[in-house]
Amino acid sequence: MHAGHLRLFKYAKECGGRFLVGVNSDRLAGEGSYVHESLRLECVQNSNWVDEAFLVDEPIESVIARLRPDIVVKGKEHETRFNPELAALGQYGGKLLFSSGETVFSSVDLIRKSFYEPAIRGIELPHEYLARHHISPGRLAEIVGRFQELKICVVGDLIVDEYITCQPLGMSQEDPTIVVTPIDSTSFLGGAAIVAAHAAGLGAHVDFVSVAGVDASREFAANHLAKAGVNAHLLPDDSRPTTLKQRYRSQGKTLLRVSHLHQGAISLGLQEQMLALIEASLKTANVLVFSDFNYGCLPQAMVEKVIALAKERGVMLAADSQSSSQMGDISRFQAMDLICPTEREARIATRNREDGLVVLTEQLRAQAKAKNILLKLGEEGLLIHTGSSGAGNWLTDRVGALNSSPKDVAGAGDSLLIASALALASGASIWEASALGSIAAAVQVGRVGNTPLLSKELLKELDGSGDQ
Repeated sequence: MHAGHLRLFKYAKECGGRFLVGVNSDRLAGEGSYVHESLRLECVQNSNWVDEAFLVDEPIESVIARLRPDIVVKGKEHETRFNPELAALGQYGGKLLFSSGETVFSSVDLIRKSFYEPAIRGIELPHEYLARHHISPGRLAEIVGRFQELKICVVGDLIVDEYITCQPLGMSQEDPTIVVTPIDSTSFLGGAAIVAAHAAGLGAHVDFVSVAGVDASREFAANHLAKAGVNAHLLPDDSRPTTLKQRYRSQGKTLLRVSHLHQGAISLGLQEQMLALIEASLKTANVLVFSDFNYGCLPQAMVEKVIALAKERGVMLAADSQSSSQMGDISRFQAMDLICPTEREARIATRNREDGLVVLTEQLRAQAKAKNILLKLGEEGLLIHTGSSGAGNWLTDRVGALNSSPKDVAGAGDSLLIASALALASGASIWEASALGSIAAAVQVGRVGNTPLLSKELLKELDGSGDQ
């Protein structure tokens, strides 16, 4: 099956609600049958556009008379030839259409594949860093194996990310506007929801507490969280939509982002309901993670109550507060065991625009009373700032970006946060936790969109390093 078939399939699918494909049997195909009929049928059945495929071993007129399709589609090359389908269609008013499809649609299957297949071949472990801290890949694999013993509670903003792949048509003649047509749409869990799904994929037992609108995006999130193995509590809030972020992309680049959201703080009633659910989860949790996108799910008063509850129970605390297109303050999460800001977020929190990175992270550590800081530097990697349990001296090191062929960097921070937090809760040092977090981020940026991490993906990278 070649690109021409995919174009024709896409065209046919858009002509009606249900698309059936007849595949000629070896007997009818004769000398044109180079591949056995069972393999040809399987190939067609695996196409995303096809609802049903079947073998045809009788005259096509008989098939049409039995199935009575509203529309029959044939390739454009048949338009000037004799078409026996016309007589059968004429008996009940069916239509015969001819098309070769459009060139753009031949790559849709490849576009979809890019969302789910990571470019793992671009990942290289930080061997010098591992050697400095006397860390072996086997030790990291052992830590990953302990994730399944953990119970984690994730609290924060639920987001659904939609990637709309477009074909550029050109420039508008009325004004200087780029014109595109959408050809495919794929949705993913985002925000705190993907943090929870990552944790479950890595083996932990996960409770997720958040709010959501009463809409289709909430149903999508609930279904996908259940499939990921997350015990999700999505409190309904009819005063806001479920946050939906749409990314319009073409040829591997994002052209535009559109966010459907409400940034006001949730009501006191919802805060009380969330607090009750969190308190119940903390009775058995090892880790609590704040995944804050500053859309109103985590008002400060509630955050402080949650921190106090976690401290009473000896639960490890980690936090991330994103300030990409919105404003936040990571230092409002006080006395965390781990925080993971970007350089921009650290400078916003400290109002420090001038000092170097080490001075910046120490200032943030003192302001937030944090034990460990992983400062995200984008393509420059990660700066680790931690303390010596003895003399109180603070130490710093760096891990470079590990994926030389990133496809989509949007999910790197979420992966880093959860993998590092799980590692610390499993008894890892901050240096070991940072290494695992960096590997998790490298795997995640190797694909487009937020697909939950799996422990086997990290183990694959660690196993591969042992052969080098």
